[in-house]
Amino acid sequence: MDSLSRRSFIKAGVAAGALAGGLPIPAEKATATEWVTLGRSGIKVTRLAFGTGTHGGRVQQDLGQEGFTKLVRYAYDRGIRFFETSESYDSSQQMLATALKGIPRESYALMSKVTTDDGVIPAAKLDELRSNSSTDYFDIMLLHWQHTATWFDDTKHWQDAVMQAQAKGHIKCHGASVHGLPALRQMPGNKWLDVAMIRMNHKGKIMDAESYEMDQIGNVPEVVAHVKQVKKEGMGVISMKLIGEGTFNHEDRQKAMRFAFREAGVDTVTVGYKNTAEIDEAIDNLNLALA
Repeated sequence: MDSLSRRSFIKAGVAAGALAGGLPIPAEKATATEWVTLGRSGIKVTRLAFGTGTHGGRVQQDLGQEGFTKLVRYAYDRGIRFFETSESYDSSQQMLATALKGIPRESYALMSKVTTDDGVIPAAKLDELRSNSSTDYFDIMLLHWQHTATWFDDTKHWQDAVMQAQAKGHIKCHGASVHGLPALRQMPGNKWLDVAMIRMNHKGKIMDAESYEMDQIGNVPEVVAHVKQVKKEGMGVISMKLIGEGTFNHEDRQKAMRFAFREAGVDTVTVGYKNTAEIDEAIDNLNLALA
């Protein structure tokens, strides 16, 4: 009997014994690489994601294609199956596509973000992003860097283009990433959003304040309140800036992971890595937070 069959046999025996004795069956232990569903979207991602945009993607790009590919493959082998890129990350899009080449597309989730600039044809830009990522579809497409109180009304033509692409099967679900409280306050009650990407950590570092500028300390209680509200409404929540864009020490990285999942209740978090040790630590920190 191979190890997988043996584990299945033992689990089945334990379950049968528990039922026979009237004992509760212990729940499966939550892990960093477990697949979870993003709210009403139905899209499944691993709790821990691989981000490619540290300092605009420069940290990952500086690894070179060979080093970056090895890092992506290491993360994949460790069970991270959710990868994030963006139009604003420049060549990170193409580098990630190269790194993932040959891996079955259905075995991982891919998210991209589009900058909603004026003077751009939205449909053409979305097609360009698919080409840059060498993919037939994105599991998640976000309207990137929404930072005003009027962003939802200002991006109607982008929303229309996203929905048209979704009807064609080029996008599976959609949402937005926000910067600043005026923009974040437009998320609760927003029926268009499937997914909300929100900055989160326990210290308010590079988090949402009244201004979208990143050099302020954010209003942590208000951000957490909005996260809980949109989750209650059925949105999936993806967290970013968990480790203060690389400025936190080990203790604060552990605290940030615990805070995001245990206190705020986010579904998944994207972290940028530059070496395998950072991947190992992030997995360990999230497993500890979930324990």
